[in-house]
Amino acid sequence: MATTTTTSTETQTSAPRPGLRVRVQQFGTFLSNMIMPNIGAIIAWGLITAFFIPDGWVPNEKIATMVGPSIFYLLPILIAYTGGKLVYDVRGGVVGGFAVIGVIMATSDPIFIGDDGGAPMFLGAMIMGPLTALVMKKLDALWSHKIRPGFEMLVNNFSAGILAALMAIGGMFLLAPVLRTVTDWLGDAVNTLVDNNLLPLTSIFIEPAKVLFLNNAINHGVLTPLGIQEAAREGQSVLFLLEANPGPGLGLLLAYSVFGRGLAKASAPGAAIIQFFGGIHEVYFPYVLMKPKMILATIAGGMTGIFLLVLFDVGLRAPAAPGSIFAVYAQTPSGDFFGITVGVFGAALVSFLVGSLLLRMDRSEDGDLMHATAAMEDMKGKKSVASSTIAGGGTATLTGPIRDIVFACDAGMGSSAMGASVLRRKIQEAGFDDVTVVNKSIASLTDDYDVVVSHQDLTDRARQKTSRAVHVSVENFMGSPRYDEIVEMVEASNGAGAGSGVAAEEESSSGELLAEQSVVLRGFASTRNEAITEAGELLLDVGAVDRSYLQAMHDREESVSTHMGNGLAIPHGTNEAKSAIHRTAISFVRYPDGIDWNGHQVKFVIGIAGAGKDHLPLLGQIAQVFTDQDKVAQLEAARTVEEVRRILA
Repeated sequence: MATTTTTSTETQTSAPRPGLRVRVQQFGTFLSNMIMPNIGAIIAWGLITAFFIPDGWVPNEKIATMVGPSIFYLLPILIAYTGGKLVYDVRGGVVGGFAVIGVIMATSDPIFIGDDGGAPMFLGAMIMGPLTALVMKKLDALWSHKIRPGFEMLVNNFSAGILAALMAIGGMFLLAPVLRTVTDWLGDAVNTLVDNNLLPLTSIFIEPAKVLFLNNAINHGVLTPLGIQEAAREGQSVLFLLEANPGPGLGLLLAYSVFGRGLAKASAPGAAIIQFFGGIHEVYFPYVLMKPKMILATIAGGMTGIFLLVLFDVGLRAPAAPGSIFAVYAQTPSGDFFGITVGVFGAALVSFLVGSLLLRMDRSEDGDLMHATAAMEDMKGKKSVASSTIAGGGTATLTGPIRDIVFACDAGMGSSAMGASVLRRKIQEAGFDDVTVVNKSIASLTDDYDVVVSHQDLTDRARQKTSRAVHVSVENFMGSPRYDEIVEMVEASNGAGAGSGVAAEEESSSGELLAEQSVVLRGFASTRNEAITEAGELLLDVGAVDRSYLQAMHDREESVSTHMGNGLAIPHGTNEAKSAIHRTAISFVRYPDGIDWNGHQVKFVIGIAGAGKDHLPLLGQIAQVFTDQDKVAQLEAARTVEEVRRILA
């Protein structure tokens, strides 16, 4: 899963439900998250196709044997695995990757389709992968914590195998016939547009959709699957360039470079370089949002580009991702370079001419580019580093210096404390003595903070509690690259640091928080749930918690993972379970061979029961230990309980 930085505009009392545009964006983003990680594999297939098929650049019969199996089997399975993993981590990826084989066979094997040649099942992969993973997730929840110890692996493996087999069979006989009909309809619709010279009209929808960030739903939901199907049959497809053509954006930015005013004119040349050569099309979106009528320039350029591409009967072997001219040429078949070049630069020329005319006729001043950039980021749902840089800064959403940063988690006593300690040290080293870094539960958040950091699964909840803070989502509390971005944000808003310390809500530590009997050098658990129970039992044995707290630890894990990174997990109860804590205590269990924790290997499990704040200094120390590879190595090599306690405290 990817991390985001957004500005909160929602309060607890007025959190609107997502509108249609937002839902389409979310759907498109999900589709994109299945396709984009596999673009490298799709490009590899495109390159092998371009070079080695009989009419390729350097035909090679043996190498060309990889083309068919890759497009019909490998790529759909990769996409289905990725979609399943998005829903239910590796377990979901495995069952989703297998389940799609039924749809693949029913749409490619002569037993089902005769001599029609079949079609690559990208649409089937994007359905079967997430669907099977979701069913697996629901089934696992039915018997969670109900399996007798020692039978977990047996139940987990056989349940996954049985479900994957049943879903594959169901996909073969239920979904595949529907998908064959749908792909035939879509293919016929595209052919109708081409035959009637209407394909250029798609720019009327595609270009505005790009600016509104609805392009992923169109591109990855329709154009890419249909394009790959056409490329497998014809050797190329113009559909790959309906959205990815960098020409319209280039022409728009060149028009601003010549006839724009102020910041728009000054920044447009740099944006043009990033857009055309880097393939980051979003850098031109603020220039359209600033003057909405400029969308006419990109529509005219897009229509021209498609018309010329169809006229020259050219296309790409595979998707051009990102939409850079380099990526476009990399996927261009031999002999089509002239037509592709005419299509790209023809689109740029028309977009430039129309954009220039609109700017020359416009007597008003250019709009606020910074405001347009912020509007674009709000629509996108995350910070746009490239556009913020072009517009003149990455902290446009801040109204003043950053003074207070809060880490928010469900209970405010485990994950957030560890993350706060890591970031606090980074900010301290940067020399900012007037910045506080604290941790809180989401329920206790107020509008007093400038920056709120939370796990990506909790950011929406945190956003509802504040109305003025910048929100930063992280996946790995121990070593997130977002921490460096926060330090840069502080430097940009506060100026150079000069202090020598950072305020923190911590008291002195007590070594008795980690009792000798609460340290286990070789745990017996072999699964995540067993490890949570083992760590909780140690807390129970020293009288720190009631038995009900163990279930709360499992409930917490089901809502948000307590995997911290660097081989560490810190299971703890939910915020509602604090009444089950008698006193603050911590347990430590080491697993030398490692255990699987939601797809990550964990060797150290630290159970936490925090009644107050007296455990926070020790958590801070633990955070520093696990960001130091030498200290982690010492913990792995420790032979006695006292060695572990000494290293940690």
